[in-house]
Amino acid sequence: MDRRSFLAGAAGAASALAMPAVALAQPAYPQKPVTIVVPFPPGGSTDLIARRFAEEIGRSLGQPVVVENRGGAGGAVGANHVARSRPDGYTLLMGVTGSNAISAALRDDLPYDPVADFDPVSIVVSAPLALVVNADSPFRSVEDVVAFARENPGRFTHGTPGVGTSMHMTGELFGVETGTTLLHVPFRGSAEAMQALLGGQVSGMFGDVLVTSEYVKTGRLRALGVTSPEPHYLLPDVPPIAEAGVAGFSSLSWQGVFAPAGTPAPIVDALYAEISRLVAASEMQDFFRERGFIVESRPPAQSRSFVAEEVEKWRNVVEVAGIVVP
Repeated sequence: MDRRSFLAGAAGAASALAMPAVALAQPAYPQKPVTIVVPFPPGGSTDLIARRFAEEIGRSLGQPVVVENRGGAGGAVGANHVARSRPDGYTLLMGVTGSNAISAALRDDLPYDPVADFDPVSIVVSAPLALVVNADSPFRSVEDVVAFARENPGRFTHGTPGVGTSMHMTGELFGVETGTTLLHVPFRGSAEAMQALLGGQVSGMFGDVLVTSEYVKTGRLRALGVTSPEPHYLLPDVPPIAEAGVAGFSSLSWQGVFAPAGTPAPIVDALYAEISRLVAASEMQDFFRERGFIVESRPPAQSRSFVAEEVEKWRNVVEVAGIVVP
């Protein structure tokens, strides 16, 4: 039995139990190309992951899987397109923390509900950020930063790629959980924020662990802590912030596959089975590890609960921190 037959069989068997009259009339899935919408321009990590999945899943399903980039509004344009698409398994979203959690916390006018308008297939990967400072900085630990920020509200500046990004929100979460006020300095992208940190124009940055680890290795930055509950393999000697004076602190950037709400459960389950098989392969494990990702492969129900918790978490941060989006 090939994988395409397997998907057809899985869909048909499960459908026959749940809704026999409709399911028996449904053709095997997929019968035509599948589209994965990336809610950002080409070239970023989300695009990279989606294209790797498209290649592998397309080969297994026996149908082309096409990546379509629909950037704009921090991922909201692409996410909204998928939320309004026909729930038939042929239009999927590679969603991220921003598009499928933080946006709902920041924007009252978001045209979709990240929880109600999607059927999650799987949260596929996550990655922590690293709190880094310039190598010439006097800050040598998370405790140093907290102590300074408490005595000098608003004087510890942290650069980010913009309002509402995971870097920005992690800084806000850090302030909420430590009772401090950091000064957010948004730039037009991660590269500009990094240059400001290297040039000493900002005090620190919650940065991508893959990018920052390279500067740490060359001695230009000092890593004070990572935002995951466990140490990260790219910065094995750097403690989690949760173990460096901020108990329970956790902030992960994640990416996952979503289908529009109402997609038949047998299709969602079959897609999850295929994705979980792919991410377990050694080649894919190496692919993710080289880029600093942690493989999650959460099942659909667990992914739905996770996203709901993330939305609630960031709403609380926005409320407590008093964040207002212009």
